[in-house]
Formats: sequence, C-alpha cells, structure tokens
Amino acid sequence: MLLPFRRVLAGVKIHSCRPFSVSRIKSNCKKGLVLGVYEKEKEDDSVCFTEAASSFDGSLSGKLRELLSISGPPLKKGKSRIFYGLHEDFPSVVVVGLGKNSPGFCSKENWYNCKENIRAAVSVGCRALQDLEVPLVEVDPCGDPQAAAEGAVLGLFEYDEFKKKKTFAVKTQLHGSSDTTAWERGVLYGEGQNLARRLMEAPANHVTPAFFADTIEQKLAPFSDKVIIHKRPKSWIEEQQMGAFLSVSKGSEEPPVFLEIHYNGNAESSQPPLVLVGKGITFDSGGISLKPSSGMEAMRADMGGAATVCSSIVTAAALKLPVNIIGLAPLCENMPSGKANKPGDVVKAKNGKTIQVDNTDAEGRLILADALCYAHTFNPKAIVNAATLTGAMDVALAYGSCSCGLIVHINLVWRMPLFQHYTKQVTDSQLADLNNIGKYSRSGGPCTAAAFLGEFVTAPHWAHLDMAGVMSNKDEIPYLRKGMSGRPTRTLVEFAAGLCTEP
Repeated sequence: MLLPFRRVLAGVKIHSCRPFSVSRIKSNCKKGLVLGVYEKEKEDDSVCFTEAASSFDGSLSGKLRELLSISGPPLKKGKSRIFYGLHEDFPSVVVVGLGKNSPGFCSKENWYNCKENIRAAVSVGCRALQDLEVPLVEVDPCGDPQAAAEGAVLGLFEYDEFKKKKTFAVKTQLHGSSDTTAWERGVLYGEGQNLARRLMEAPANHVTPAFFADTIEQKLAPFSDKVIIHKRPKSWIEEQQMGAFLSVSKGSEEPPVFLEIHYNGNAESSQPPLVLVGKGITFDSGGISLKPSSGMEAMRADMGGAATVCSSIVTAAALKLPVNIIGLAPLCENMPSGKANKPGDVVKAKNGKTIQVDNTDAEGRLILADALCYAHTFNPKAIVNAATLTGAMDVALAYGSCSCGLIVHINLVWRMPLFQHYTKQVTDSQLADLNNIGKYSRSGGPCTAAAFLGEFVTAPHWAHLDMAGVMSNKDEIPYLRKGMSGRPTRTLVEFAAGLCTEP
C-alpha cells in the first residue's frame, strides 16, 4: 500500500515522519495547502503553476514540479493530486487543476469561466484535505482571491444538523497574497449563500414561518445600527387586506408571518431603495391540488426565494454596502385542510383585483401578489422578486438546472419572454379579474406566472427570478455538494453592489 507513496517521494526530505505511514501523517496533519496549476498549452510545455504555487515550488528547489511531473499525467480541470511530507509547515499539499490559463469572459454565456474554474478547483482541494481531517487549510488565491474564497466556503458546506456524525470542520485562510480584502469579501459571499442553503435544507417542522423570521433577525443582530426588522403577524396582514396571502396561509395550523427588513446602508442618500421580494412557502404540499408524494419532501425548500433574498441582505450588511435595501418575505405553509383554498375559489388581493384560484398548487404567485403591491409603498428604485415558482422552468430552459429564468452575473440567468400573449391567458377568467393559472396551463408556465405577477406591478423597473430550476444541485455546480443550492444569493448581492456606483 505504501510503495506508490515511497516512489513519488523518492529523494524528498520527510519532516518528523519516522517511519513513514499514511496513518501517522493523518494524525500529525495540522495544516494543509491547496495550490493551483494550469493546463499545458502544448505537450512539451513545462508545468504552469500559479504565482503562489510557483513561489512555494521555488522554496522547495523545484521538488513540487518534479513530483507533479512524475506522479501521473498532467492535471486536468477540476482534478487534484495530494503530496505528503513536502514541507514541515504543510504535511499535506493538494495541487488542483485550474484548466486553461485565464480563459476570461465568455460572451456567449455572459460568464467568467476562469472564476468558475477557480471555485471548482479550490473546492476539490479543500474537500480532499477535509477528508484527511486537516483542521486548517491555506488556499492559493489562483489570481482571484474572492473566487477562491467562495470555492472554499461553498465547497466545504454540508448540512448535517440532525446527524450524530458531523462533517469535519475546516478553517480556511488565504495563502501567498496580501489581498485579504477580496478574500474576506468572497468568504462573506459564500457564507451568505450557505445561510440560504441551511434554511432551504432544514426540515419544515423546524423551519416554520416564525423560526425563519427569528433566524434572519438573529443573523442581522450584529448590524442593528443599520437594520430595522418587522415581523408582521396575521393581524397586520389582515389590516393590509392581503387576501391572496391570507388565503394560502389559512390551510395551515402555522400562523403566517410577513417579514420586512430595512437595511439602511446609505441613510443620507435620497436615492429610493432597492426592494427585494422573496416567496416564503416553508412547506408546499400543493394544498387541495395535492402534489404527488414522490419528491414532496423537497418542498421544504419552497421558501428558497425568501431564503436567498434575506441571505443577500445579511451579506450586504456584512459587506457594509452603501445602498438602501428593503426585503419583503411573505412566510406561510400551503397545506390541505377544511379551511384551505379550494379550486374555483375567488380571493381578493391588496390592490383590489380578484383572483380565481383554479389550482391551489399555484400558491406562490398569490402570496407574491400582495407582497409586490406592498413593495410599491416604498417608491422603489427597482423591484426584484425571487421564487421557486414553476417546475416548468426546469423544462423551459435548455440549461435545465444550470440557470434560473429571468423575466425582464455570478449565477447564470436567462431572459424569458413577457408577451401580451401570456397576459391574456391569466386575464381570461370566468369568475374573477385574474386566474392563477394560464388558460393553457400546460404551456408557457413560467411566462404566464410572470404575467400574473405583472398585474400587481406598476414600478417601471421590475425583474422576476424564477429559481425553481436551480433550487437544488445534483452535480451541475461542481463546488456545491448535492442538496439545496442557495442560488441566486450571490447574484442578488452583486446586483445590489452594482447599484452603489449608480448616481
């Protein structure tokens, strides 16, 4: 078993490892190191290290380069190789493949390939050291400390709150660079998305509307000088005449909560706020229009819109972004009971429009309708709502679960049409002003859902993010483990950050 390691380490001075054994190295591992290497442009090219990796190799008189060359074929993108005993400060060193050097911006996909390559590679290296139970890992910035930090923080996350056996905790820090500001920004971006993942992954009997609101309140407590939180109860929702929201919540024993967050990052600015609205169905059974039992457990994450919106505000506050943001999250369950909405019922939204509820499983647009109406009371600069709204979004996009639909860049988005064709489908209702499903319910589901929401928006700048297709991750995003993705939290943060530079 040890022969391959002895062959690879021939001629290398092993520090404090007598006799050499994997078990002894594992027990002595206090610190690990992740370094990057680019793919060769030509077969006869030498190993192309990152700046940090080249410096580390220089301190070893070229030994890392030598070992990498003789230990196997050149590392491909996203692959890794571990070396032991090379350096007394780093008993375990993982070299990760970054792909081609600086592939840059891809105009076809509106995507920075190099950043994704860094995130994916760093996550692979950090997980390899996590498997070895290395508690402290230094990470090569790989030319982009923020992307490297995001890969480390996102890659190491695993939801294990209710398991006796916990994932080994690993602390990461920047190696070989003075750009700690970019690294720390990446850590905050990653932690923000992980907060959304944690909320989405947790079971619905724990993350109730009240628990969700309390969790966000706790996360924002350190920023109380710039944050005001209102946890609006059912009585307030009734006063606001949010009949569509109330109609969904009445089928559950859990009381609804309307969570309202004010982040005053630039209180002196006269600029109107950005308003973020998130769908907060903490469990979606489908109501009377009951969902199939297969896969229903995943509907604990139907509050993904609220999770990403609220997590993005937590991140904005941690980053001290000089922008004013208001977050709105209508929180409730959609359950079948004697009080639940019935197909064919008519309810009235906050703006007075009546809605024929032909499918109680199209509940997200009902609660968002009232939240969008309320959003206008703040004279917003722009409104962006996020929701796991239509399962058809996964089918509608050629990307499948790769991107979320944008009805109007860190996470991929794809613009979907908002034609009058779709508006006519939801305004053609037998009993009310609107129908909560399109006339041709099997066609254009994401677009008719957006058209429905558009009937409650008068603000000139509005975007609807249908994130149903990216709610969970299988293997589409390599630096996220299987489970709820927390996307598009970082996109919302980046959008808010972009507003800081606007006049």
